[in-house]
Amino acid sequence: MKKIKLVTLIALFTFVVSCTTTHQAKVDFDRNENVQTAEYKTFAWLKDTKILAAPVDMNPVMKARIDDAIETAFINKGYSLVANAENADFTISYTLGNRDKIKVDSFPTTYRAGFGWGRGYYGNIGVGHETHVRSYSEGKLAIDVFDVKTKAPVWHGWAVKRISSKNKENPGRSIQPVVEQVVSQFN
Repeated sequence: MKKIKLVTLIALFTFVVSCTTTHQAKVDFDRNENVQTAEYKTFAWLKDTKILAAPVDMNPVMKARIDDAIETAFINKGYSLVANAENADFTISYTLGNRDKIKVDSFPTTYRAGFGWGRGYYGNIGVGHETHVRSYSEGKLAIDVFDVKTKAPVWHGWAVKRISSKNKENPGRSIQPVVEQVVSQFN
């Protein structure tokens, strides 16, 4: 009997944990297979502004946080930052954006049976649909790496994440881990 209770408890716990949403960043990359990056040791920013194309409503404090997080992530991987891009092995830049999205879920409800007078012997049986509409914001950060000698794009890494209210209240806390996830895929 104790085994059955234990198995039931574990199954219930697993079900509850699997149903929770964490809104983790989805991280991926694409690379140019024709360029070898194994000998890279130094990097610089592609542009003085560091970002390729800043959104119109870019928060300058947030931009500084992202700049610092990207620099720190590459330095932590063992690369050295140099001031002059022509003396670097590769250059980096990034783009940033967000968009509002809408998610619509529609599914049939259970049978609703109502028994009452005047509606026939078996009552009123009907099947309906429930529709849930949710709106949310999704942010995207993309980091680009270019070879200095060939001027060729070498690597493009990105992260897409649902922006929760907790992220909006304290955006600095979510930037560093996402940047580290993206840069960790560069080699």
